[in-house]
Amino acid sequence: MEAQSQEKGLQEPTKRPSNNTLTFSIWPPTERTREAVVNRLIETLSTDSVLSKRYGTMPQDSASAAARLIEDEAFSSASGSSSTEDDGIEILQVYSREISRRMLETVKKRAASGSTADTTATQTPSPSVKPTANPTSEEKLSAETDS
Repeated sequence: MEAQSQEKGLQEPTKRPSNNTLTFSIWPPTERTREAVVNRLIETLSTDSVLSKRYGTMPQDSASAAARLIEDEAFSSASGSSSTEDDGIEILQVYSREISRRMLETVKKRAASGSTADTTATQTPSPSVKPTANPTSEEKLSAETDS
């Protein structure tokens, strides 16, 4: 009889809990995630990147201060835009957009102020704009007399 009950125990399907809900929250990000964002911002602002090619690089200490400010302001802005019904995706998108917008504002503002910090990156002209040489008055005169 004991063998039969053991067989039955093995053959009976295991009962699962009726409420099998798994919750996963992506907002707010962990401190580790926020620190990773700051580190990536520092890297983007202080080393060769798409932004530095156009706006120049920032010294490490300036980039670190700017990155922390950018992330903190973006986090505050995104947190303020959240409601209790949000699942986090929308808030994360706001956070990401705020970081991008604030980073771009920071580098543009710095470039416009003419900061003398490390701006070794060269600006490349737009491919749609072709430089034209203006002939000097001597060249104009020479071209007119040749004709």
